[in-house]
Amino acid sequence: MAERRDWLWLVLLAAMWGGSFLFMRVAVPELGPFPLIALRLSVAALALLPLLLWQGGIALWRQHWRAIAIVGVFLSALPFCLIAWATLSLPAGVASVLNATTPLMTALWAMPLAGEAMTRQRAAGLALGLAGVLVLTLGRGAAFGLDSGMPVLAMLGATACYGWSGHMAKRWLPGLPPLVTATGSLASGALLLLPLALVTWPPVVPQGKVWGAVLLLALACTALAYVIFYRLIEKLGATRASSVTYLVPVFGVLWGAMWLGEAVSAAMLGGGVLILAGVLLLGWRRRG
Repeated sequence: MAERRDWLWLVLLAAMWGGSFLFMRVAVPELGPFPLIALRLSVAALALLPLLLWQGGIALWRQHWRAIAIVGVFLSALPFCLIAWATLSLPAGVASVLNATTPLMTALWAMPLAGEAMTRQRAAGLALGLAGVLVLTLGRGAAFGLDSGMPVLAMLGATACYGWSGHMAKRWLPGLPPLVTATGSLASGALLLLPLALVTWPPVVPQGKVWGAVLLLALACTALAYVIFYRLIEKLGATRASSVTYLVPVFGVLWGAMWLGEAVSAAMLGGGVLILAGVLLLGWRRRG
């Protein structure tokens, strides 16, 4: 019964992370990428800070602040800005599907950073993922074509940041409680983006729905989602908790279709299937 409840939490987490693309799609046209992400990181860090204080993690944050700040740039500030910029033109559903390439990028970084070999299975998984990205990029039904590939490259740049920061966090911050890394990286990213946010702050005050999207993005899709994810790692283990990767695009496409009227095209479905097939192939282990 307890494990069934944990799997329900995992589905809720996927719904939250899938909703992050919806909320960015709503807020970024009026706020701009830098102000939106600075607000997202600041509000989320302030929400997590009392929990970090309660657990006594401030001393660890102070001890490892340099490494946490560097990881935070590539774990939150830079990829979030790239995704926010991409969602200025990409539908929320398409962005969520491209975000599923994170495990593919992690596998690519594993070769130079962890010395892992390029096996035939890994090459096949990466090839499937690349094919999925190409299907999405070339699919006119996904609302963009060859003349607007930069948002796709921005999404791939964001997932490359995720992949790199995952390896660096393991190397630089071994054994550090995840809440310390999460709160520290969010706060560091917010401080870094503050000057850029002030310079690019919109001259017109955004509408109320924009502020609602910002609060949901920061509190639900970031702060609360981090807490749920780390709880699931404790309950289910890292491998099973990471299966949320397969569900996030489902909710990203669903929320985009339900709330923004986005079309679900054959290119989106075909590209998403290929990307997830590549991710599954990368994670498959033959039983002894």
